[in-house]
Amino acid sequence: MLLLFVDDTKVFRKIQGVNDEIFLQQDLDSLVKWTKKCGMKFNAEKCEVMSTAHSSSYEYKFDGVKLQQVLQERDLGVDVTSSLKPSAQCSKAVASVMRVLGIIRRNFVISDKEDFRLLFSGFMRPHLEYCVQVWSPYMKKDIELIERVHRRATKLVKGLKFKSYKERLSAFRSSKEGYEEI
Repeated sequence: MLLLFVDDTKVFRKIQGVNDEIFLQQDLDSLVKWTKKCGMKFNAEKCEVMSTAHSSSYEYKFDGVKLQQVLQERDLGVDVTSSLKPSAQCSKAVASVMRVLGIIRRNFVISDKEDFRLLFSGFMRPHLEYCVQVWSPYMKKDIELIERVHRRATKLVKGLKFKSYKERLSAFRSSKEGYEEI
């Protein structure tokens, strides 16, 4: 199968045996022929192979260049690993939010929940929700990592810093905007 997106092309096939590996190589060879016929050029040095279910020792080539086997690839801003687990993406999203959180902590005084809601919604939440439909965290360790962001962020609200996390969440739930909007 072939997927095209602006300047990105993906060729993939379910590999159940050696014949499927040969068919995938034939797909790559057909793609090379098609690009030459159309006057297009791929940078074969940037092309890579990633196996998602099992590792393969088959050496794929694209336009005579051996393709490098990788365990992780960034695709449209989402880190996809060969295990298809979202942990790498969760870690990057949380690291990004923590940097933003540090900037907010140093530059803003958050006097009430509304200030917090605006800053969280505008500057932190987009990092946590970017393409979440694709990388949706389901493993407990990833969910806890993201929850750590919320724990730290809710401490920024004046008067809530020294309350327990449960009390901080209750304070948001009891307010009219609700935690769901945070």
